[in-house]
Amino acid sequence: MKVLYFDCFAGISGDMTLGALLDLGVDKDVLLNELNKLNVSGFTIDISRAKKNGIEGMNVDIRLDAHNHKHEHRNLHDIEKIIDESALDENVKKISKAMFMKVAQAEAKIHGTTIENIHFHEVGALDSIVDIVGVAICMNMLKVDKVISSPLHDGTGFVKCQHGLIPIPAPAVLEILREASVPFYSTGIKNELVTPTGAAIIATLAEEFGNMPEMVVEKVGYGAGKRNMEIPNLLRVTLGEVKKKITPNDEVIVMESNIDDMTGEVAGYVMEKLFSAGALDVFYTPIYMKKNRPAVKLTVICSQEKLGAIEHIILSETSTIGIRKYKTERICMDRKIITVNTPYGLARVKVSSLGDIEKYAPEYEDCKKLAQIAHLPLKDIYEMVNANIKASDAQA
Repeated sequence: MKVLYFDCFAGISGDMTLGALLDLGVDKDVLLNELNKLNVSGFTIDISRAKKNGIEGMNVDIRLDAHNHKHEHRNLHDIEKIIDESALDENVKKISKAMFMKVAQAEAKIHGTTIENIHFHEVGALDSIVDIVGVAICMNMLKVDKVISSPLHDGTGFVKCQHGLIPIPAPAVLEILREASVPFYSTGIKNELVTPTGAAIIATLAEEFGNMPEMVVEKVGYGAGKRNMEIPNLLRVTLGEVKKKITPNDEVIVMESNIDDMTGEVAGYVMEKLFSAGALDVFYTPIYMKKNRPAVKLTVICSQEKLGAIEHIILSETSTIGIRKYKTERICMDRKIITVNTPYGLARVKVSSLGDIEKYAPEYEDCKKLAQIAHLPLKDIYEMVNANIKASDAQA
């Protein structure tokens, strides 16, 4: 599975994201050609290398022509019209509009109005439109299976916007993160590290938040911000392959009780009842308890869902007055049943597989029945079934 991991140790913005994805290896010329499909003019994109605290990354500057330099107050309809009337790929349009919708919903909530009446300021400007659509183009080109992000690092203090000074995190940022359940933190850096555009990008793209998953790293990209701070003003993205586990680990509950005063008949009955209640496995181990008394240790393995029912059976049906229990993981081979032809009839075979490992186990009851029909030793039937497993026309 191809995974893209966003390491937002210095926050995230639109230009940082665009820079990081270009540094990762997205073709600059293809990106610029795709952006031309927006059918808007009045901007140029300068792409250069920049160093932050000694780490080199890609710097993206979207420069507006003189007559476009003043921010235009577009609403969501205006922006969606630009996107919809473009010749961009439908998936690019979908991703772009999803990002703008997150900003619109946040702004509407903050200003106490509807998304139709919201006029974007900074995010409605041409440079922000190019940032967001550019990121959508890059993601469409990368075609990753999953996006995961670290928690976002934002600063403190105040930032100036069209409404004057506002606190950091900016209200729109905080609302976007709240709505999408994006985790974030602050270490007291007096700068805006997460912009509304950056918040909308990560809230739209990321499916999970947390540490970088175990992956084979293929490429790393750095997108440079515009500030010089005590920490490198960079966004790092890592593209890698997460190896799909052959079979997922399965968490189960193990319960144990030491019992020295229960008859064999009761032990057998309890085992049957536990299996009927959904226990995954039940077994007894001979042990010696206090005063050297022969006893058994009852061990039951079950899922979390069956825990209550299993506990009730153990405490009500056995003489124990306590249960030890703990969670553990198990790995199970995939299993299926096939049917094998023999001269004396059909026999079912359990096939267990894990990667390149494969095991075959003829079903005892079927082999027993064939041995009785053929008047042959049971071991001969087992050998016959095993010899015919791959040769016969097995049906699942």
